Amino acid sequence: MTPTTVEERWDRFFRWGPYGLLALATAIGAVTAEIFMNRTETYAAAGLVLAVLALQAWWGAPRPGHPVRGQVYFALRTALAAALCWYNPLFSIYAVIGYFDAGRLLPARRARLGLLATAVTMAGAQSGGLPPASALQWALFGALLVLNVCLALVFAHLGDKEAERTAERAATIAELERANTRLEQALAENEGLHAQLLVQAREAGVADERRRLAAEIHDTIAQGLAGIVAQLQVVTAAPDPRVAREHLERATALARYSLGEARRSVHDLGPAALEHGTLPDALHRTVTDWSERTGVAARFTVTGTEESLHDEVAATLLRIAEEALANTARHAHATRTGVTLSYMGDEVTLDVRDDGSGFEPSAVPPRTRAGGFGLDGMRARAARLAGTLSVESEPGGGTAVSARVPLVPHG
Repeated sequence: MTPTTVEERWDRFFRWGPYGLLALATAIGAVTAEIFMNRTETYAAAGLVLAVLALQAWWGAPRPGHPVRGQVYFALRTALAAALCWYNPLFSIYAVIGYFDAGRLLPARRARLGLLATAVTMAGAQSGGLPPASALQWALFGALLVLNVCLALVFAHLGDKEAERTAERAATIAELERANTRLEQALAENEGLHAQLLVQAREAGVADERRRLAAEIHDTIAQGLAGIVAQLQVVTAAPDPRVAREHLERATALARYSLGEARRSVHDLGPAALEHGTLPDALHRTVTDWSERTGVAARFTVTGTEESLHDEVAATLLRIAEEALANTARHAHATRTGVTLSYMGDEVTLDVRDDGSGFEPSAVPPRTRAGGFGLDGMRARAARLAGTLSVESEPGGGTAVSARVPLVPHG
């Protein structure tokens, strides 16, 4: 397989390069054996070549992960290469490998010693062999040694840089692994939180739907039943059959209306009064019908520029008005009631005021004792639209309920 990266090419060189250099040096050494060696030295060199082959086979490939084994390999190889160069300087072709892998096989403190040993071997071979035989050869050896030492220093610098890059790559890889581990942990935690949030959202949705149905039932069925009971009480007490029949018809109509509203609440539909008209129209009909049923004078007023409201906003304000009027009928003993719908730029306000008996707001309002959906229910409806509901009242001074919600246009 062809190497695709610089690291792979170097790994391939360090694995097979020593064999190639040894084969080349042995071939040239054999051709020049008569020039540099006698028969005995030739046999000794042949034995050293076999020893080098055995060493290479033992080592296999340079492995920085085995520091002691690498140092032993480098020391034995350098000694064998120096011995071969002693017999035939052309074996320096093989000895040059020491320049390349001293930084890989030796610790930082010993790498320079390994490079220096390689430089001595190379300088001796290049000057004609060791030991030098004349003063000129000694001078040549010294000059070549300086040159090779400079080369050794260059290789040492390159080795240090390579070691730094290797360390940086290792640190980067380790950091990436840690980051990946943290990311996997975060993803696992997010999955758990997501599942938990889904469960909580489901539970919150169920609870909210229960509260919605409870409030709708209170505002429709309970209110309707209360009205029906009131009308039937009038029927049983009325001496005039025509009056009794009139109230009986009102009770029947109220029962049909309450049944329709209950069905709409179950299906999460808007109030029937808003189906074919605007909120002011629905409020006007609601106030008029309430006044006829209770006998309390009631007046409905619209201020500001009327705008078409979102269905949820209109339904919320209508339900609040119905609840406030029902509380007035049950508890206030009022003679006059006023309902005002005000369009005020970015919000819409609904005010329901009466001149009834009033109550102390700091105490538990008597209007919320029956069923628990009075003022709390109205506040909850307003809060669902990011609105507010306030109550002003005092004993004997009447009551004013004011709901303020954002003006969200229809559509």
